[in-house]
Amino acid sequence: MKKILILQLFLLIINSNPAFGADKARGFFASFGVGPRLPISNFASSTDLGYGFNLEVSYTDNQLLAFFLFAKIGYEQYPGSQGFYESTGYSHFSTTNVPLNLGLRYYFSPLIESAFLLMPLAEFSASFSYIKELHQFKVASGKSNYYDENYKIGFSAGVGVSMFIMEILASYNYFQNSQFLAADLKIRLPLLVIF
Repeated sequence: MKKILILQLFLLIINSNPAFGADKARGFFASFGVGPRLPISNFASSTDLGYGFNLEVSYTDNQLLAFFLFAKIGYEQYPGSQGFYESTGYSHFSTTNVPLNLGLRYYFSPLIESAFLLMPLAEFSASFSYIKELHQFKVASGKSNYYDENYKIGFSAGVGVSMFIMEILASYNYFQNSQFLAADLKIRLPLLVIF
C-alpha cells in the first residue's frame, strides 16, 4: 500500500508541476545511488576500481533553508590490484567500506527549465566510516590470514547536475589512507511533500 501511495504521489508531482525544483521542494525525500569508486593516493597502491551504493534521506523547507540537509549510508567494495599481488606475498586483498555521511546540498538556479529541469548542485558532508580489510596470503609466505577493522572520520565534497528526480554526482571522499573519487547515478522519491 505504501509503495502505491508513494508512486501515485510521485506521478502527481511530476504531472501537476513539470518545473518542480529545489526552490519549490519542501519536505522529506529518499534517494538511492549507485556507481563506481576510484581509489586515489595511498589507497590506489593496493586496491583497484570498486563499486558502491547508498541510501539517503534528505529534508528541506524553502521558507527556512536555502539548502537540503541529508543523511546517507553506503556500502562500498574494493578488490585488490594485480600489481599489489605481484609485488607482495598476498593472494587476495579486499576492502569493504560502510560510510555514514551527514551534510548539506545546495541546488543552484536551473540551467534549463523549458523542456525539462536541469540544475547544477554542490554538496559537502562529514563522514564516519567502518572499514574492513581482508588480508589473505600465499601459502608459501608462511603468514596467517586475518581481517583488519578500523573506524575513520573524514569528509566528502561533490558537484553534479540534477533533474531533481534523477541526478548525477561526482565526489571526492577523504579518509586517512583511504581516499577515492565516486560517481553516482541517483534516483530521488518524495516521502512527504508540503505544498
